[in-house]
Amino acid sequence: MATLYRCGTPTDRLCPCGRVARELRRHGIEPDEVRVPRRRSERDEVAALSGQRTVPLLVLDGEAICDSHRIVEHLAWRAERGAAA
Repeated sequence: MATLYRCGTPTDRLCPCGRVARELRRHGIEPDEVRVPRRRSERDEVAALSGQRTVPLLVLDGEAICDSHRIVEHLAWRAERGAAA
């Protein structure tokens, strides 16, 4: 199960949140998406999950992963680990 907390940008081409959404699809993962408020001060759910108020935030199998670069690296690691199994 995966949940992607992302900004309100309506496209997957203009922001780091979109990059993560594209990578998730490439890896065959269809996450639930939660569009967060524009103001960071209103992102209490994100802060409760990760300790920070920035997006993208991916919750994958109960693990919260912040930052688009870290998320993409984690997805590549999972794919590599899965291919080796």
